[in-house]
Amino acid sequence: MATVTFEQATRIYPGTDAAAVDALDLAIADGEFLVLVGPSGSGKTTALRMLAGLEEVDAGTIWIGERDVTDLQPKQRDVAMVFQNYALYPYLTVAANIAFPLRIARVPKAERERRTRDVAELLDLTPFLERKPGQLSGGQRQRVAMGRAIIREPSVFLMDEPLSNLDAKLRVQMRAEIAALQSRLGVTTVYVTHDQSEAMTLGHRVAVLAEGRLQQCDTPRALYELPANVFVAGFIGSPAMNLCPARCENGSISLGGVNVPVPAGVQTGDVIVGLRPESLELDADGIPCEVEVVEEIGADAYVFAAAAVGKLVARVEARRAPERGARIGLRPNGDEAHLFDPATGSRISR
Repeated sequence: MATVTFEQATRIYPGTDAAAVDALDLAIADGEFLVLVGPSGSGKTTALRMLAGLEEVDAGTIWIGERDVTDLQPKQRDVAMVFQNYALYPYLTVAANIAFPLRIARVPKAERERRTRDVAELLDLTPFLERKPGQLSGGQRQRVAMGRAIIREPSVFLMDEPLSNLDAKLRVQMRAEIAALQSRLGVTTVYVTHDQSEAMTLGHRVAVLAEGRLQQCDTPRALYELPANVFVAGFIGSPAMNLCPARCENGSISLGGVNVPVPAGVQTGDVIVGLRPESLELDADGIPCEVEVVEEIGADAYVFAAAAVGKLVARVEARRAPERGARIGLRPNGDEAHLFDPATGSRISR
């Protein structure tokens, strides 16, 4: 096990001006499960590949424990990577796939077989050891890929969107299995995904990237409740936070004709008001809206509506959900409003 540290780590691909990863500063604790999340092109996979040694580091340094690994070959870094496409050998059995890294390392046969049995038992793969990958389900193949990484007993696990090829139900099941496995093994893990729901359920902390730059790194709860800027506010949460331009005057904001009080000390001027769906309530005296879509999700429903301030989404009790096309009012809970600077996107308060 080991810590991982990025210090101003930068990667610029040849022929481009913009950095794929721009001066990344990030410290990952020993035994931590850290998730890198962001949209396509945000730099999350590049950052993972820089750590693995599969991409050059054009500036800055990367440390694993006390070792500067910036210029080391992948095999010298003591990391194990689980890829999106599993990368299994189709002509080898499950047992041979899992044991392959030990075979390359010339580990004695008896030791290979013992460790393969231990890993197979850990991952519930014992009944499948003599099968080929083509005879397995997607979830079983993913466990084999994880077994091949675990058997090396590395300092750091690296996982690059390992669940993206699975169906929705299996993804949820495998998320729980990966979280339980990482907790049991206690190995430092860096996990890449574009799925913010996956990130929020797996990570001890989540690092949000956009356009190659780190936007915020914190616990899932802190990212949701205290996003550092407009990007994080809009990216974390499903459905996304409502973000509306407004103006602050005399200690309050008028949002669609409804006054929202703001904390003391907020300057008069233009702001962006952020409201989570659960911070909007049905109220005849609220912001006038017309319902466009209602999504029922069991006991709750999401109401998507058009208002003068823009598109709004509110979470309400399903039994109180209005019909499509209805005229309704949505009252914001001022205590739960987030304020952002429209020029910089940075948080102003709450």
